[in-house]
Amino acid sequence: MPGRVILNQYDPPAQPVFAEPWQAEAFAMTLALHERGVFTWPEWAAALSSHVKAPDAAPDGADYYLHWLAALEDLVATKGICRNTELAGLAEAWRRAAQATPHGHPIHLDSDPLAKDRLAP
Repeated sequence: MPGRVILNQYDPPAQPVFAEPWQAEAFAMTLALHERGVFTWPEWAAALSSHVKAPDAAPDGADYYLHWLAALEDLVATKGICRNTELAGLAEAWRRAAQATPHGHPIHLDSDPLAKDRLAP
């Protein structure tokens, strides 16, 4: 099945581990940043826990990876890797690129209509 991640080929899960590719990418980025020493695992656990336990969290956990991503963004900003304003600007650029991309085609950041202004010499 495309996009399905199998952790153990001899005992595949009944359901895909990640519902969307971006979830797997957020997971991989978290592990890579941790392995590079950007944050400790207790720091990560505290950041994720604060989001998952937020009053607006879905009781069934349907928004788990949205909380995962928010925790990752917070840690990256807290550690000075990237400011929240830069993250918000990139998120907005990706949103515009997605809107400008025909359905079924890969989304590229340079599809953002405003990217041409930023990329111009």
